[in-house]
Amino acid sequence: MGTTQLETVPEPKYWHLKTVLSEALDSDFSVGEILPNERELAARFGVARATLRQALEQLELEGRLQRRRGVGTTVAPPRMGVDVGTSQHTWPGTPGDSWKPADCTTALAPAAVSRMLGTGLQEPLHTVRRIRVSHGQPVAAELLYVPAASVPELPAIEAPSGPARARSVLRELQRLGLESQDRAVELGSARADDAKELDRLPGAPVLVVTTRYFAAGRTAAVSIATYRADTCRLTFGDSGDLEISHHGPTAQAS
Repeated sequence: MGTTQLETVPEPKYWHLKTVLSEALDSDFSVGEILPNERELAARFGVARATLRQALEQLELEGRLQRRRGVGTTVAPPRMGVDVGTSQHTWPGTPGDSWKPADCTTALAPAAVSRMLGTGLQEPLHTVRRIRVSHGQPVAAELLYVPAASVPELPAIEAPSGPARARSVLRELQRLGLESQDRAVELGSARADDAKELDRLPGAPVLVVTTRYFAAGRTAAVSIATYRADTCRLTFGDSGDLEISHHGPTAQAS
């Protein structure tokens, strides 16, 4: 095979510098340490400040650095494990669930969600918004779509929205016998609502985890969870369970 055009393109200077800086962060700096200013760093590595800025921005995007106003650029702390896989199939909201209900509304779902649920495009769904926090930091935001047929006994007297309504939907959903669930992961961009919840800018890279819950021979609910891509990485254990974990030692999902 001949050499493709991409194979002849040299590695950008900032990308090579990012690799060098990453190794320096591991060997020469400690967690929380403030990096020297841009002028000093540029002189230390013999690069232009513009090249240095690009490398620093990439390291910040990858979660290796944190830029704090009034402080400077510091080495990011080790990341905590955020498990999204389980060997036991359970409904959202069961005891031990690490998600916190934030709101619930009744609205039309995206067309892709309606197709997964087998509902009509004009059929309103209960939409539960939940937040996942780890060590005080928001790491994921979720939208759980539940058709009325999955929660037929949901009280109509309660408030039509809010955390209390979200808990009611989750409670009623657990009355169904969960048969199975499947999960898919893909890279995406943060929507405005998710970006606000996760303290990121709209369009920031995120990991989108879509879960379908099956009961009574049909898809009973669909969850779309958005994880911060700059703080999470995916690992797969021997059991096949999925785990999202931060930098540092990772444990197999249980």
